[in-house]
Amino acid sequence: MIRSWIRQHRRAFAHSLAKLVAHKSTMLLNALVIGVALALPAGGYALLASLESLTVRLAPEPQLSLYLKGDAARAQIDAISVKLRSDARIAGWRFVSRGEALAALRATEGLAEVVAALGENPLPDAFVVRAKATAPEALEVLARDLQQLPAVDQVQRDSAWVRRLAAITATGRIATGVIALLLSVGLVAVTFNSIRLQILTHAEEIEVSRLIGATDGYIARPFYYLGLVQGALGGLVALGILAGALAALNVGVRNLAAAYGSAFELGFPGFGDAAGLLGFAALLGWLGAYLSVSVHLRRTP
Repeated sequence: MIRSWIRQHRRAFAHSLAKLVAHKSTMLLNALVIGVALALPAGGYALLASLESLTVRLAPEPQLSLYLKGDAARAQIDAISVKLRSDARIAGWRFVSRGEALAALRATEGLAEVVAALGENPLPDAFVVRAKATAPEALEVLARDLQQLPAVDQVQRDSAWVRRLAAITATGRIATGVIALLLSVGLVAVTFNSIRLQILTHAEEIEVSRLIGATDGYIARPFYYLGLVQGALGGLVALGILAGALAALNVGVRNLAAAYGSAFELGFPGFGDAAGLLGFAALLGWLGAYLSVSVHLRRTP
């Protein structure tokens, strides 16, 4: 029984490939449409995955910078040091004097002349605090408490931009999912129409098969495989478009990263993600074929 089932599916698959070859121009055009449509969300996913890896790589240990008032006395600075040392929420801290901050600024490439033109030192004394907690809520509470210390003028969360980038990436992932969903509906419709045309082309063959006792499953199976193969071809086209687009973009991305003294490029989806895209495209093709065949069989007695 299993051998018979395998033989039937093998025959149906061969029949679908024969249909594909017989109408290769139409099928390849449909695969191109599917590939172009899938390349958009796939490219968005690849971009977001690269940004997420960059966020993880750049995300520093949670830090707070305490900028002191210009008239902060030595006794007040010592009192803040004692407070920071006794706070269990703080993993460590270091004091950066105005002179140290100015020297670091002067050592920055291109800023030496700017610092020389300032005259007097405008930078405040500061504490750089490393927090134990990483949760945004806990950091917010700690920052609020430190802001209340005497002589503290401002508290700045140094990793805020990383969190903003992570929030933007999360929003972009949701938007990419919505776009992928909308395009998926369109791709199912493309496959539905393509298979419908194939059914109409082979209407007489289907009718003869029914007259000699063919079941609906026997009639439908080659069209299911045809939709599956067409979707998989569309997935391959999408991966090809994505590879070409990323290769072109990475030329500029590498140059931009090098200008900032970094090495970064947009990554191509891994094997699992690429296989998932192919499987998803094939599933969309099968779904379009299933709906098309179901509608036809329901309409014909």
